Amino acid sequence: MGDLEIRAAVADDIPAIVGMLADDPLGARRESPDDLAPYLAALERLSADPNQHLMVAVRKGRVVGTLQLTIVPGLSRRGATRSIIEGVRIHADERGSGLGTQLIQWAVDESRHQDCQLVQLTSDSSRTDAHRFYERLGFTASHVGFKLAL
Repeated sequence: MGDLEIRAAVADDIPAIVGMLADDPLGARRESPDDLAPYLAALERLSADPNQHLMVAVRKGRVVGTLQLTIVPGLSRRGATRSIIEGVRIHADERGSGLGTQLIQWAVDESRHQDCQLVQLTSDSSRTDAHRFYERLGFTASHVGFKLAL
């Protein structure tokens, strides 16, 4: 990965992560970069769970990408373990550099290392560029997702 390090996120990374989460039309409506307390509390919960991997990509000391990988043991598919990739964000300055591919490849490799039989992700229906990106990496749009806000 050359000058790129992919590592677990720490509290000092939270402002950069939240900044990337908020840096698009969807995230701008749902994220609050001015109040980091809920994000820091979430990082504590994630860090305490061995099935949660909140990762950052760091280049020259600067957080330039992030994703969350969740390992989900299951009963279906003959007791298969699967992983879920969420919250993939690349800093605006790094888009198109191949960083997204490197982050997703890290997540797929880690999923294999965790004996997962399937990697899943969801992407908002409005993110057509992201859909093309994931399809280029071999993901297929095989399901319809549903949400219920609580």
